Amino acid sequence: MKSTDAAMNNPQGRTGFFVWLFVFGAAMFGLSAYAQNAETAGGKDGVILTLDGPVTPPSAQYLAREIAAASEAGKELVIIEIDTPGGLMDSMKTIIKAILASDTPVATYVSPQGARSASAGLYIMYSAHISAMAPATNTGAATPVEIGGAPSDDSPFDNNDPGQDDTETPPENQAGDEATDAAGESEDASPADPLSTPDALRAKIINDSVAYIRALAEERGRNADWGESAVRDAASVTANEALELGVIDFIASDIDDLLQQINGRVVTAASGEKTLDTKNLRLERIEPTLAEKILGFIADPNVAVILMSLATTGIIIEMWNPGSIFPGALGIVCLVLGFYAFQVLPFNWLGLALMGIGVIFMTLEAYTPTFGLIGLVGLLLFGFGLFVVFPEGFRVSASVIGTILAIGGALLGLVLVAVVGSRSHGPMIGSEAIRRREGVVDDWDGKEGWVIVEGERWRARADKPLSRGDKIRVVDVDGLVLVVKQAKAGSLLGNLAPREA
Repeated sequence: MKSTDAAMNNPQGRTGFFVWLFVFGAAMFGLSAYAQNAETAGGKDGVILTLDGPVTPPSAQYLAREIAAASEAGKELVIIEIDTPGGLMDSMKTIIKAILASDTPVATYVSPQGARSASAGLYIMYSAHISAMAPATNTGAATPVEIGGAPSDDSPFDNNDPGQDDTETPPENQAGDEATDAAGESEDASPADPLSTPDALRAKIINDSVAYIRALAEERGRNADWGESAVRDAASVTANEALELGVIDFIASDIDDLLQQINGRVVTAASGEKTLDTKNLRLERIEPTLAEKILGFIADPNVAVILMSLATTGIIIEMWNPGSIFPGALGIVCLVLGFYAFQVLPFNWLGLALMGIGVIFMTLEAYTPTFGLIGLVGLLLFGFGLFVVFPEGFRVSASVIGTILAIGGALLGLVLVAVVGSRSHGPMIGSEAIRRREGVVDDWDGKEGWVIVEGERWRARADKPLSRGDKIRVVDVDGLVLVVKQAKAGSLLGNLAPREA
């Protein structure tokens, strides 16, 4: 105690004490910062992306960009939440190329419950390093559908299976109905009939798609045979069936469950094998840009048909009332946006043709005396076209179709009322048009004088004397002379319905 007090009383001792105290404090602060940095470094970062809706160029751009950014940043994991009916093959391949080139493992997760990953979504699942589904979800139906047409009901391989030899001896020849040569080949055997051009094109597309999904399956160790059946036969399975068939790796109730199941799993990324460390993984959800959200919204089938309906309505109104400007301009804008949506969605030419015929019929209703018949037929054709314009999986909502037909029917009703009213008010020009019109006396002498009717000055005569300013009604036309009578207001509504004197 005395030595400490002496050290404190000594100036050199006080300096040494404070130096020692400063060094001790700095060391403690450094250890705390090191521990905090070590804890931070021990935690890993990941991102969550979303594919909700058709696979389109905007969604492909969003996913490919964020997957590449995560790979460059060295993220631990990318999770893509999927709920899609499918989409464009080019956009699908853009996403798959980004996944295959990523140094960061990518996990696809079909969620929430009730979601699906059909058509293009299945290819994306097959390309991912980890593929998982939530309960009560489904996947499959990967048969390619050409834009502008629905798939044929007949398989191009019914009469010519590419997996068999074209010159294989038919069963009836094997039974001995035809003579065979020494080599056992049928003398009358002929190759199968060649595919027609449309069937050959479709067979080429299907075979290419089969090879593509089998290549992805072999790369990720998934069920290639079932993938082929999903392409050729549009097979679909539930989450449980997909797990049993080896189509997916896990069934997870949520993201946390998925992270627990994949922790420690070894996957092969672009840079080589990598062991996933998802314990204490921090996930950041990254949304598409505003422009990508708008374009993705437009690519929804329900929005697409609404845009086309607004386009046709605006153009029809502009044709009925030339010079309105706003309806026509709005129609053109909606038409351009609608064409963009149809460009990125698989559609059926029959449905589009029915919609066009319906629009023509509704336009003709304003110019033909059918009292709504042609307009009604056009409206029904337009509605049926809306129903069949997109294939299964992209169907337009029945409520959207009903709303569009109700608005179209109301518009046609207004047109019908206007047409009937225009035909019930009588002639607009000629001698017949001037009868029963009212006017005022401008100058009068005895039983003859001048009157103003509809802004025009006419010579007139009457069977009674009139005075300047009197109201008159035309009862007949004699050449260029009007036969008139005085009109008087006989009731409170007399100004609206004057009666003869």
